[in-house]
Amino acid sequence: MGSKLDSLLPITHYPNMAVYLSNIFIILSSVTFCSLLLLLDFPGIEILGISPNWILILVIVWSVKRPIWQAAIAGISLGLIYDGITVAPPSHILSLVTVGVIAASFNKQKYIGEDLISVVIITFFLAILAETIVALQYIWEQMLPVSQIWQDYQKIVIISALINSLWTPAIYFPLNKYWKKSKLIN
Repeated sequence: MGSKLDSLLPITHYPNMAVYLSNIFIILSSVTFCSLLLLLDFPGIEILGISPNWILILVIVWSVKRPIWQAAIAGISLGLIYDGITVAPPSHILSLVTVGVIAASFNKQKYIGEDLISVVIITFFLAILAETIVALQYIWEQMLPVSQIWQDYQKIVIISALINSLWTPAIYFPLNKYWKKSKLIN
């Protein structure tokens, strides 16, 4: 009792299309969720006035499992979204692209596994790098005196690295679980 449509599209086509569409949905909902988290201020989620950089965490989590070119595109896209949300200089594109490319290169070199602890350690050090890039952009654009930038940098960099690495499992665990399941289906 098959129709002509059944003969045109093999049965193996349907699961792949479902996985493809669910991947798009997961990506868009993750970006939306992390973008909304940047706007919301939850009590108890920040340390000394510094909140997690959810976009940075998402770029790292995404890039660890992707090729370098996809990590760069994710850094550019999420950097533009981040700049649109904050509307304040300097741009976050450079730091997010750099972080994404470095995180993706860890995957290619197989120095670090894909377990949670490795991703938390990667997030810690790449958050330091991202904050350093932003501080250098402040210096380059001469927005503030170098002494003030250095004073703020010392406070921000370690707290940012700590809080971002502490909140990485909140993004990594569900996405990693989904990616493992979608690989099994594919």
